Parts: sequence; C-alpha cells; structure tokens
Amino acid sequence: MELSETLLEWYDRHARTMPWRVSPEDRRAGVAPDPYRIWLSEIMLQQTTVAAVGPYFQRFTSLWPNVPDLAAAEDARVMAEWAGLGYYARARNLLKCARAVVTDHGGDFPQDHATLLTLPGIGPYTASAIAAIAFDQPATVVDGNVERVMARLHAVRTPLPNAKPELTDLATALTPQDRPGDYAQAVMDLGATICTPRNPACGICPWMTHCKARELGIAAELPAKLPKKEKPTRFGIAYVARREDGAWHLETRPEKGLLGGMLGWPGTDWTEGDPTDHPPFDADWQTIGEVRHTFTHFHLKLAIRATILPESASGEFTKEFTRTDLPTVMRKAYDLVAKAG
Repeated sequence: MELSETLLEWYDRHARTMPWRVSPEDRRAGVAPDPYRIWLSEIMLQQTTVAAVGPYFQRFTSLWPNVPDLAAAEDARVMAEWAGLGYYARARNLLKCARAVVTDHGGDFPQDHATLLTLPGIGPYTASAIAAIAFDQPATVVDGNVERVMARLHAVRTPLPNAKPELTDLATALTPQDRPGDYAQAVMDLGATICTPRNPACGICPWMTHCKARELGIAAELPAKLPKKEKPTRFGIAYVARREDGAWHLETRPEKGLLGGMLGWPGTDWTEGDPTDHPPFDADWQTIGEVRHTFTHFHLKLAIRATILPESASGEFTKEFTRTDLPTVMRKAYDLVAKAG
C-alpha cells in the first residue's frame, strides 16, 4: 500500500473536527467544502493556532456568512472583529480579496492555483490549500507541520529555512491524485497530533515503518533550524487623552505599516533609540506607566502619557468605540489608563 493510502486510512479514523472542515464521512456522502470557509480559515490560521482561531472564525461566519456579505462589510467593523488575531495586513487583504472575488469572479472563488494567486493576500501556500481542500485538486500544501513530517520521514538534515525547496519536492512526490484535499489535511493533522515538534508519538504513527528519522533515532532532532536572530527592542510613546464626559481622542492609523487602518492612540514612531516626546496638542500630560508587546520581528516598550481635558475641549474626540475595537497593544494602553483612573 502506498504511503498516501496508508495516511488516508488513518485520517478516515482520526481526522480532527474543525468548524471549517468537511469530515471524511461527509465527503464520501457528497458534501463539498465551502471555498469561502476554507479561505477564511487559512487566512486566520497564518501564524495562529487552531484553538485561537475557532472563536474568531465562528464570529466572522455568523456576521458574514459568505463572500458577498464580507465584501460589503464596513472596514472598521471587520478590523475590530479581527483585533487580537494580529498581523492586521491580513485583515486588510481579507477585505480586498473578498471584494475582488465579487467584482472579478462573480462571488465565486476561482478553482485553479494560478488564478487564486492573483487575489490579494493569497500566496502559494494559501492558493494550494484552497485548490486542494476546497476543490480537491492535487495541489501540494506545505505548512510547518508538513515540513516537519517530510523532514523526519526522509531524514532531511538540512536546516530550515534552507530545506524548504527540498521538503516541498518531497511533499509533492507523495501528493495523490485521489482525494488530494483529504490527504492535504491528513498530513497536517499527522504533524499536529502525532509528529509533534517535541516528543513525537512515533509508536502510533501510520508511517512509522517508513520513517528514516525514527529508524536512525533522530526524529526529535528534526527538522533542524538555523539559529534565530535575537529580536530587537523598540521604544515609543502613546498619548491617551480623554475628556471629562468620557470621550477619547483616537486616530485611524495609516493603511500601510503595522496596525494599518486600525484605531489607535496618537504617538511617536517606534525606534530603537529614545523616542522624542511630541504630544499631539498642549495639555497636562502625565507619564503613568509602560506597556510591552511583542510583534513578529521586535519587542515594543511603549510609554503611556495621559491627560484629562474639560468637556469643552474641541478636536477629534469620540464616545463611539469599545475596548475591543482596538488592536492588542492599544488595548493594553487603554487598560493602563482606565486602571489609573
């Protein structure tokens, strides 16, 4: 029996249950996956765990059950619902992609890999995942789980990220023509539940007799990785102003850059040196503390300066927002100010 067939038999018994997934039983009964739900889940799952994504996915699909609904949504509402998932460029591209699907493809996701790649926010991995899982095309889906499985199965010692092309070729060679969508999910499930980063459960792996790393006793050492560079620390100042009537001074951040298009507090640039104090207007600003947050490529230490203004103060103040409208780092600043009173 070929490796793909062995894995599919295992998947038929052990497939994880996920809100966006069509089970093997339902697939055999003729239930087709919804490309919208597959696409949405894949975008949400980038750099995020299945457990973290679940509640967001349920809320998004309740608010916007299909592509046209999402395409018609207000940007600010979508960004607010995304808050907490991070990587806000994904949320901006989510809207751009939904609108492109409606405008250019009549509301239906294209089925071929090449056309999927033309959509905003869809790269090679996501295009392959949609093509395979939603449309059952023999596209090779390679995420971190698949890379780990391939590295161990073939005892590839080349460290990541240098090993990516080799691991992709090995994964492609195993991708079957029959049930490629289920197979793609099966390999990811294998990596997530058995061929785990630490303490892989080799004794119950369906591929145990074929795994070269297990045979050599080096499964736990693979995949090898190049040493990570230490993240730098950047510093900034956020200015949190509220009026006595409970209105807050907020701004919408520029579309490009970190937290683009999100609500936030005015502030300085985030630099590796000491930031220059430059409040948005004259007031009795008081430094009340510091919040810390870690982004993909750096740590941030953000000094929080706050002030309370009379109700008569003019400017861009609003009561029409909630704490959850803010991205996580701005929410931390809000919480610090609210606690200080």
